[in-house]
Amino acid sequence: MHLLYNGALQDSESFGLKLPNRGLAFGDGFFETLIFTENRLRLAADHCHRMQQAAATLYLKLPEPLATPEALESTLAGLAAANALPAARLRLQLWRAGGGRYTPPTDAAEWLATAEPFVADDSPVAKADFALETHAIHSPLSFCKGPQAWLYVRAAHERQQRGLDEIILCDASGHVAEAGAAAIFWMKDGVLFTPSLASGCVAGVRRAQVLRAASAAGLECHEGLFKQEVLLAADAAFTANVASVRAVLAIGNTFFAQPALAFLQQGDEQPAAN
Repeated sequence: MHLLYNGALQDSESFGLKLPNRGLAFGDGFFETLIFTENRLRLAADHCHRMQQAAATLYLKLPEPLATPEALESTLAGLAAANALPAARLRLQLWRAGGGRYTPPTDAAEWLATAEPFVADDSPVAKADFALETHAIHSPLSFCKGPQAWLYVRAAHERQQRGLDEIILCDASGHVAEAGAAAIFWMKDGVLFTPSLASGCVAGVRRAQVLRAASAAGLECHEGLFKQEVLLAADAAFTANVASVRAVLAIGNTFFAQPALAFLQQGDEQPAAN
């Protein structure tokens, strides 16, 4: 397989990161998970918008090959083609260049992009439950992916240990935040609900697309801080991330109907709102 390191195509088996590396030393960066399929990068504008926000919050400058939706798509399409992958799951990691200690020595970023085959999985989530060991934490960086990744590692470990198909994180006050690697949505009396970013959830690109599509379809949408009992009283629930949308059939001992998701066909490639 091939990867891209600062724009240069390299063989993954012989590749090695150079030290010092501030991403490794301090977590001084972020990552994106992206899907390339049907000759396009899914939700490229949304990814680029979130990357621009993450870079600004971390006082980083996005490299030119990643700085616009068009450049981002062209760059990653080239990586998918180099690996002969018509459908690819891509991971893009960015970190601050140089060494130093806590004080940022530069706003320049280095980056690494890797690719693997992508197979869609929209199968229903048969068994979910609320996390007992880890809670979401709102911070200036909780909207992006990477700086708080340890939360999701802990949650995934608990999900595995409890034999769950999905785990749902709440904040320290018991407000629902998100699923282990996806946004959480639910329907009640024809109204769509999802946690607000104040819960500590990631500002997911598919989350944004679902809200756009629901609005375009005339659905009433509510973002807010909701206790567990509000979700458990829903008519239907589903998770959504860039890779898939999955119906949630049960949370603990509460069972849900299959959600009607025809509205998601709208708004797929509209640009992200600023």
